[in-house]
Amino acid sequence: MSGNIAEKLISCRRELHAHPELSNHEFATTEKITRWLTDAGIRILPLGLKTGVVAEIGRPSSPLIALRADIDALPIEELTGVPFSSRQPGVMHACGHDVHTSVMLGAALLLKAREASLPGKVRILFQPAEENFNGACHLIDAGALENVSAIFGMHNAPELPVGTFATRRGAFYAHIDRFQITVTGKGAHAAKPEQGIDTIVTASQIVNALQTLPSRNFSSLESLVVSVTRIQGGNTWNVLPQTVELEGTVRTHNVKVREKVPDILTRVIDGVASAMGAEASLSWFPGPPAVVNTPVWADFSQRVAADAGYQVQEAELQMGGEDFSLYLQQVPGTFVSIGSASEFGLHHPRFNPDEQAIFPAAAYFARLADEALSALALAQTTAQVESVD
Repeated sequence: MSGNIAEKLISCRRELHAHPELSNHEFATTEKITRWLTDAGIRILPLGLKTGVVAEIGRPSSPLIALRADIDALPIEELTGVPFSSRQPGVMHACGHDVHTSVMLGAALLLKAREASLPGKVRILFQPAEENFNGACHLIDAGALENVSAIFGMHNAPELPVGTFATRRGAFYAHIDRFQITVTGKGAHAAKPEQGIDTIVTASQIVNALQTLPSRNFSSLESLVVSVTRIQGGNTWNVLPQTVELEGTVRTHNVKVREKVPDILTRVIDGVASAMGAEASLSWFPGPPAVVNTPVWADFSQRVAADAGYQVQEAELQMGGEDFSLYLQQVPGTFVSIGSASEFGLHHPRFNPDEQAIFPAAAYFARLADEALSALALAQTTAQVESVD
């Protein structure tokens, strides 16, 4: 049975990989997942989602836990050369969400096979729009977490070998915020820069100054990254542009640091712009908060992983972001990393995770769900007995 499921999951992963869809446009992906689940006799919850699927397995009794996969792809042209490469130009599963979906599909199939013996219910969330950081909100608003006692999710880790598992207590992934800076000066002929206020030079000075935020405005013990990722200004070679726009991101794990950054960033850009005779304005776009694992469930997930045969590691802090954090603000749970052994990393056009990671991860999450339900059922029974006493 396990061999047949393993082959099916790889087939499903390749089907998803060949036909990736961007955030909030996962229509065919949703249809495929729904069909695979329905064919297995797994019930779909009627939550009225535009894209994404929520399924449920188990007996009509408490407790209830949730597993989550993300299903969207990225606007990247694939360069892997594998036979099942993306057939959608400029779109690729370069983050491995096709792997995550296949893993949780496998967990669903394994749990369905022993549904009658489950000590509760498992709700499986196939979430859209993780890359846009708004898919979790859609599912929460639709009621996907209603009555859920704990939630678990994963991300494949290309830097880790297959058979390796990692997570940690508390903060794991970072707060993710985006900023835009508009520098306004005075346009002029490039041959006569003294007649203008050079926004290109001012923007360059701002980029350099922003690198002092982590090193000179906060403790060196804090995790803080400030990256400028886009500079746009001018449209020809011999004119100083009137405006330049910068865009970038700030990552940290400390909520107090996160709260201070916009004010300090504003002070820095105002100071640099003033010194150059220009003006600068900041637009701040808060993203998802940090992923903060519940300690008891982090420990629990590590123990189950060790029992399942994984090489368990303590995960390092990650500066990437995940809207799984929004679920953890609603219910306890944990997010984990599972090795996928790709030579090229996440969001790279040659990212190619090892498919041998899929079935063991599916078996792990089925086991985790079963054991988590048992632990919650025991805790509820103990509490009831103590209340009677």
